Amino acid sequence: MARPGAGGALLRRLRVLAQLPPAARGAPPLGLRGPAAAAASASYGTSITSAKIKVNGVPLHYKQTGQGDHAVLLLPGMLGSSQSDFGPQLKSMNKQLFTIVAWDPRGYGQSIPPARDFPPDFFERDARDAVDLMQALKFKNFSMLGWSDGGITALIAAAKYPTLIHKLVVWGANAVVTQEDLKLYNAIRDVSKWSEKIRKRMEEMYGHEYFAKTCEAWVDGISQFADMPDGNICQHLLPHIKCPTFIIHGGKDPLVPQFHAEYLHKHIKGSRIATPSSKKGDHFNS
Repeated sequence: MARPGAGGALLRRLRVLAQLPPAARGAPPLGLRGPAAAAASASYGTSITSAKIKVNGVPLHYKQTGQGDHAVLLLPGMLGSSQSDFGPQLKSMNKQLFTIVAWDPRGYGQSIPPARDFPPDFFERDARDAVDLMQALKFKNFSMLGWSDGGITALIAAAKYPTLIHKLVVWGANAVVTQEDLKLYNAIRDVSKWSEKIRKRMEEMYGHEYFAKTCEAWVDGISQFADMPDGNICQHLLPHIKCPTFIIHGGKDPLVPQFHAEYLHKHIKGSRIATPSSKKGDHFNS
């Protein structure tokens, strides 16, 4: 549950951390230079499809772009959407290597109705929706890039559907809720205390009433995990994640202390982690 609306800058950094090809970092594709590079960039695949498809009885909105063999699903955070959280990635990721899908979970973005709710299994429900969306779009297997709540959803999906998930990148995610976390969550319950910039963006997308009501409901929804043994969200599933996993922690994340990223790294076998303590020039810690 990283800071709402903070995904853009971190995701731009992610393209470097994940060591994507030069084209994904804004360089001309396939090593072209000069006029050839300009022509290639102009036709590199800027078209982004926006559509809805019914999944588990709910019309889910998604954006899709690219024609690469490697399918990637981008999962937004709390109150986020495909456009608000992943606009730069939909525009700039390498569209020859990747087919990129960014979705709006039920009750978020343009996947309204239904209104967003938070039953005890809402993360499992999102994981099922996400996987079933990609299956409905005819992707046999795919990677997941998830941040905040989307990261938790991706962790659950990777554990429960191991034959479908190729690779996993998560940031701003946690597997448990502690008493320290509860204090951080309740500090954002009142949206009038949010920064004006982020609050205005959310109100433009949802309207004030839906935004405020859904934020309060999210705080109540995520807080219910504190009543579980050890504050468990998905800690019991981490040993079942078999795909290559990259965990990122942002040093200025105000909602997710670094120990959560370290916990994920410790309990996901073979995972790699990037934190502010990583050595300069070395983006991965074993």
